[in-house]
Amino acid sequence: MIKEGFILVLSCLGLAQALFLCFYLFTLKKGNKKANRLLAFVLLGLTIRIGKSVFNNYIVLEPWQRNLGISGILMSGPFLWFYGKALLNKKYMLSKFYFLHFVPFAIFVLGSTIIPNTRNWESYLSYGLVVFHLGIYLTLSWAYIYKVRKEANPQLLTWYRTIVFGACLIWFFYLSNFAGFIPFYIGGAILYSILVYGFSYLLLKRHVFSLEKYSNSAIDRKASTKLIQNVKTLFESEEVYLDNTISLQIIAEKLAVTPRELSQVINENENKNFSEFVNSYRIEKAKLLLIDPAYALEKIATIAYDCGFGNVTSFNLAFKAVTQKTPSTYRNQFSMT
Repeated sequence: MIKEGFILVLSCLGLAQALFLCFYLFTLKKGNKKANRLLAFVLLGLTIRIGKSVFNNYIVLEPWQRNLGISGILMSGPFLWFYGKALLNKKYMLSKFYFLHFVPFAIFVLGSTIIPNTRNWESYLSYGLVVFHLGIYLTLSWAYIYKVRKEANPQLLTWYRTIVFGACLIWFFYLSNFAGFIPFYIGGAILYSILVYGFSYLLLKRHVFSLEKYSNSAIDRKASTKLIQNVKTLFESEEVYLDNTISLQIIAEKLAVTPRELSQVINENENKNFSEFVNSYRIEKAKLLLIDPAYALEKIATIAYDCGFGNVTSFNLAFKAVTQKTPSTYRNQFSMT
């Protein structure tokens, strides 16, 4: 009894979180609005399908109600494919015939009362076609990932790949359940809950939509790679990070680019903002000075200032965030070895 209650709560929490993400994506004002809404439809379709599994596991649903739940898969597949194109291609526009991809969904919804769903062979055939339909769009999504892998923003590409992989896990689970390999039917809802909370965590940890503010930028992948290389060359050859007054504007002027373009390439290629990028160089320098015999008698504050930090507190916080050790601990650890 307790086990069933736990499974029900876990499944319902996943559905509630998915609906929250749908609402959030539909109402999000910044970033790539088109891509955000397409992703919301992906999640909505999957939530409809998983919701059917949860309800069907605890109460008896009518065949037409089960069909309406299954129809969510026919919505998710095309939207997942369109989402990848809208997310990774700045110039992508939906074709005026895009709605044709949703004809199977419309047929399934309108015919929900006559499509068999009573565990006979006709029912298995219709459900098998639905699963096959999603498999086609998953294949198209992976093909698109492969096609744009060299030109697309690497972080957005990784994000989209994660979404597609999660959809593949759900597809594989229900395919295995349909074939009789996995008898634990409600496991699909549990898997979905885990995936939804995983996606939510990734969004909070490194907000994927922060990169979409550059969706109208003229800098392509090739130019972005070249510019970040110039940035690194500047930092390594001139050690500009040692100046505690360094700013995004100053570095942008040195490289003859706009601050926005500089911020974009650092975000895209290093997954850091400008401050984090600068501090990464300062901390590497500090690690060398902390174990340098010439600095053995120097105070931590002296090393902090010599590495470009404006005060000791910010140095300690940044150093521990990267190394999981305080500067003093790091120094002592290496002085004893």
